[in-house]
Amino acid sequence: MADKPWIKHYPSEVPLTYDYPKRNLAHLLTDSAAAYPNQLAIDFLGKKMTYQQLHESSCRFAQALKHLGVSKGDRVAIMLPNCPQTVIAYFSILMIGGIVVMTNPLYTPRELEHQLKDAGVKVMVTLDLLFERVSKVVQPTGIRQLIVTSIKDYLPFPSNLLYPLKAKRDGVKRDVVYGDGVYAFTKLLSRFEPVPCLEEVDAERDLAAIQYTGGTTGVAKGVMLTHYNLVANTIQNRLWSYRLKQAGEVYLVALPFFHVFGLTVLLNQGVYLASKLVLLPRFEIGQLLETIRRTKPTMFPGAPTMYIAMIHHPEIDEYDLSSLKVCVSGAAPLPLEVQQRFEALSGSRLIEGYGLTEASPVTHVNNIWELRKSSSIGIPYPDTDARVVDAETGEELPVGEVGELTVRGPQVMMGYWNRPEETAKTVKDGWLYTGDMARMDEDGFFYIVDRRKDLIIAGGYNIYPREVEEVLFEHPEVEEAAVAGVKDAYRGETVKAYIVLKKDSDADSEELGQWCRERLAAYKVPRIYEFRDSLPKSMVGKVLRRKLLEEEAERAKEDAPDSS
Repeated sequence: MADKPWIKHYPSEVPLTYDYPKRNLAHLLTDSAAAYPNQLAIDFLGKKMTYQQLHESSCRFAQALKHLGVSKGDRVAIMLPNCPQTVIAYFSILMIGGIVVMTNPLYTPRELEHQLKDAGVKVMVTLDLLFERVSKVVQPTGIRQLIVTSIKDYLPFPSNLLYPLKAKRDGVKRDVVYGDGVYAFTKLLSRFEPVPCLEEVDAERDLAAIQYTGGTTGVAKGVMLTHYNLVANTIQNRLWSYRLKQAGEVYLVALPFFHVFGLTVLLNQGVYLASKLVLLPRFEIGQLLETIRRTKPTMFPGAPTMYIAMIHHPEIDEYDLSSLKVCVSGAAPLPLEVQQRFEALSGSRLIEGYGLTEASPVTHVNNIWELRKSSSIGIPYPDTDARVVDAETGEELPVGEVGELTVRGPQVMMGYWNRPEETAKTVKDGWLYTGDMARMDEDGFFYIVDRRKDLIIAGGYNIYPREVEEVLFEHPEVEEAAVAGVKDAYRGETVKAYIVLKKDSDADSEELGQWCRERLAAYKVPRIYEFRDSLPKSMVGKVLRRKLLEEEAERAKEDAPDSS
């Protein structure tokens, strides 16, 4: 207990340790379908599917994949938005012992080619809207078979009939050339019987997924997640949210499944609980609020930008959010101001957690119903150890000191795909070095200070962008804020703030500067302000600080005197 002060803050209902089953991850679906066959599994824009129907479709698709020559250990890519086909493909690949490679539908051919080549993907499931882009990489990557589906395939009547007409009117290309290794998803399903199959796996060694990191620190790396990693993290999530009811919850799914947060906390945990998954193909605030009105969700895991969009929606008071019980924020820091305003609006609990792709992803979370601490990522999950160490020496630091966060537990990856040297740098003696700077308080609650690589060093002072962002978010006229270090001839680096103001605001840099000077040490106060209509974000709503810095670098290049 002395070296794990967080244990005293565990709810009595949460065990300190658990015997996680070592079996195929696809059991999440087969077990729920057996126990709750008539329970609704999916609601996709009004089209509904029970657990029995989802299981049967997955079994059909598993048979189809086997017919196409996919066997245990083969990598199959899924490049789809959130839709029933994503769930069917995911579980069918697992059923036959294949390895799922989730791919972002926004990827350019260059990004796609790197990922598919790196993972050695031979079969891919994608969307007709993406066919033209995907077909450009088939030859260079050695893709053997493409399985193509359409959003309309699982839309309710009459939307399924109207969709092609709307797509044509909008000038959206949906042309697909079938044959020569290109198959239609629905036709494949109809050709095969729903014969159950569940490949035996060595859960601690066989991979369930190769999940690519965002590539924010260079080329994207494939994270090897075993069946055991993902089963363990799914159950850890379940143990923590002990008041949730089996076959009694409704999950609002706006986070994409191709992001590991959406994959584990929504898809895996939702199916494990036999919940209804209300799928949204993309995050659009108007559609999200109407979906809440229609489906009355109880769970809404999301990214901070989603909650920001909700609290600033001009008609938010007209929507009843009272069905929401628990909202979990991840993927980026949650500003305290956003947490407080969202809870006041919805009456639900919005808690912050922490994870990373290399840990399946969740390692820390605040208590939902017991003690939690503002601006903290919470305490480690059952069977999860955490410590703060000196980033250079690896020595554990005393309580309250800032260092690199390291974690250890059953959810920690096997390593990086085909990158043993990178693995050795990141996982040492079972400890995962996260690259995040953190501190732990005397109660065992952890606080992320910032990414190690995002640290700003100005005039010899260390400045963590998140601390400055928190202050900016507290200003009543600021809707979004990001802070980064830009080159400065005198200080080495200086603090720059990128600001999105609320509609019709006339706040300026002088006002924000005064606000920050009253709340921060002088060296932390932004020296430069850039006001923008929006900030660059990933698909899960994480602000892409690197994109802002790339823009800075481009501007510097353009402004540089021409030496020729």
